[in-house]
Amino acid sequence: MTAKTERADAIRWIQAQMDDYGLTLEDLDAAGCFELPPSPPPPAAPPPPVVCYRNAEGLTWDGQGDMPDWLRRAVNAGQSKEFFRIG
Repeated sequence: MTAKTERADAIRWIQAQMDDYGLTLEDLDAAGCFELPPSPPPPAAPPPPVVCYRNAEGLTWDGQGDMPDWLRRAVNAGQSKEFFRIG
């Protein structure tokens, strides 16, 4: 049996059930048969990164990924990375 045939059979069965019980489309609509389920809530936004390092200009780094240029230059100039740690 093809999907097209199965669909046609299902429609005929539904029509027969509606006739047997005296149901109309309005009855089914009032019963909520055509309402779509509520959409799931959108995913929560990821939390902002926690700032671990900050310089005097306000540039920051969360300690993840590559060290930013401003901190790399300071470390290469002899400053400790820990000097810029906050908290």
